[in-house]
Amino acid sequence: MRALNFYSSTYHNQLICRRKTCTIRMGDKTEKYAEGDIVWVTVGKKFAQKKKIYTAMIDRVLVKNISELTQDDLKGENPDIDSIKAIVPFLESIYNKKIQESDTVSVVYFSEIIE
Repeated sequence: MRALNFYSSTYHNQLICRRKTCTIRMGDKTEKYAEGDIVWVTVGKKFAQKKKIYTAMIDRVLVKNISELTQDDLKGENPDIDSIKAIVPFLESIYNKKIQESDTVSVVYFSEIIE
């Protein structure tokens, strides 16, 4: 089983409250995640313990430039972000590197599986 892991503690509450419906990942992740994949949604730092929040299905994987992100993409990533100008510094803080609006990202939409 694959995991859709979130390093930042920023996401923990959003995942618990089910406010997060997608993740924006740098680069083309279509080889890693595909529509219909079942994944564990987890939170935890790299090389440390992870906490499983729930099991989910990958609903859609879109590859686009940051400048092409829609309001649905932005709100699904972080309900407090409503513009491209706001997502760039947010992603820079997550990835700890300079990011341009022309950079390629994958938008991975997921939904909880109720067991």
